[in-house]
Amino acid sequence: MAGTILIGAGREIRREPDDALLIAMEGLPQRMAMRLAFMTAEHHRVRDFVVRELPRQPRPLSAGEIAMVMGLDAAHVAQILADLEKHLFFLVRDAQGRVEWAFPVTTTPTRHRLTFSTGERISGA
Repeated sequence: MAGTILIGAGREIRREPDDALLIAMEGLPQRMAMRLAFMTAEHHRVRDFVVRELPRQPRPLSAGEIAMVMGLDAAHVAQILADLEKHLFFLVRDAQGRVEWAFPVTTTPTRHRLTFSTGERISGA
């Protein structure tokens, strides 16, 4: 079934056929599964923790802080953070090795401000 999508550019919005979008989305679940294959359950737990905690205390989080709260070994958390950073999309650490960016949030001020239903506020990555 052919459809259209709306594309915004500047102050203009135009209609385009959705064919290219549908082709780009084919196989997306398989591609994402391959991209996430390196992650263990602990990788997911650490990443989820950082994304949840950054808005609660909007300052970078160290591996030691994360390990203490999560009950994990600090060296193991540091390795998990390195793995997540190596795969680019997941997080970025500052010069001291603290997590400052974990999509979709960052402690670095940006033009994108997020406000959660809980009242927490942080910059969007």
